[in-house]
Amino acid sequence: MATRSTNPLAGVVSATAAGDRLVFVPSRVREFGVTLGGSVMVPLWIAAPLLLPMLVIAVLTESGLLWAIVWVGLGLTALAVIGLALALMFTVSATMVRWIEFRPQENAKQLVIARSLRSSIVAAADLQRVVVVEGLKLGQRKSLKVVLHTGGGTVECEPGFQAPMSQVDTEALRAWLTSQLGSAGVAVEYRAKVDRNFACPEEWWTRSHLAALWHVPVGAVDELAVRHGVRSYHYTPRAMALYSPATTVTVYDPDRAYEVAEELRREHTTAPEAGPAQEDPRP
Repeated sequence: MATRSTNPLAGVVSATAAGDRLVFVPSRVREFGVTLGGSVMVPLWIAAPLLLPMLVIAVLTESGLLWAIVWVGLGLTALAVIGLALALMFTVSATMVRWIEFRPQENAKQLVIARSLRSSIVAAADLQRVVVVEGLKLGQRKSLKVVLHTGGGTVECEPGFQAPMSQVDTEALRAWLTSQLGSAGVAVEYRAKVDRNFACPEEWWTRSHLAALWHVPVGAVDELAVRHGVRSYHYTPRAMALYSPATTVTVYDPDRAYEVAEELRREHTTAPEAGPAQEDPRP
């Protein structure tokens, strides 16, 4: 019976004859298809509310002037679709990083950066640092990218549409990059880019949510929240505002709560293993 792969970098890292490859865009066809679809839908989304009423009125009134306006609008929309499609396709082709190959394996001396139209080579000695940047909002990942810092600037590598890279574990990715670039003395860093805009209270997290996230009893949430500086907010839900205005609910900042969950996880991972569990003498 087949077993599910436990490799956290499955579908992201692959070995080639020349070295190890980190894949950001597994399918160029899919990426270009998504780009083309967006370039078609955006102008249509903007033009439809204007053109459809005019089209209906033109059909009902048989007005030659309105029909002329409709045809002109359709022509301009078609031009906008074509222009936007060409611009986006060229931009994606020129800037999108498909993969990075570290050569040779486990002792990278150079990095081959492949794009759709060209590829370039960066010597590992020219790298100043590599940063794994994770974008977070309400405790959920919104983006992930790998940024290469060189003496000549930066190279930003982002995963394609529904690419495995977008779901990869950041600790596993950072460890793999460190193993590739450790011999060159290149530091691999992690940075969380948190969107801390105050969302409506219904989107913040309750005590029970934090207890499940932190793997602690509900009664321990308040103490941990204070200790780790998790912001809280007290409000009366809309459903209770009319009938029970004195009832309040306490919710917590999910962004900081997520960061605390990562800190607690690292503490548990690095803590020394405990001795044999003692039997609870209580009945």
